[in-house]
Amino acid sequence: MVILGSPDADSAAFFAETVTLGDPSYAGALAGVSLKLPVYHVTEPEIRAQIDPGVYAAQIELMELALDTPAIHEAMRAVRQRAANE
Repeated sequence: MVILGSPDADSAAFFAETVTLGDPSYAGALAGVSLKLPVYHVTEPEIRAQIDPGVYAAQIELMELALDTPAIHEAMRAVRQRAANE
């Protein structure tokens, strides 16, 4: 499993695609290599629920306020769906 902390939907989608479907830029070592690793963003409910609330508040919560989390979460879901369909 890969847990990302990317600050925006575009970079989160790019990194998620790299570890699930292979490097979309075909510039790196994972070009064309489909690892099919499950990938989530640290702010997604599935991950947040597994983190101690005090740790989440101290380490992640402030960052989360500045992020477009709905867009990031949608990007993660889209990549997971594409990976499931391949």
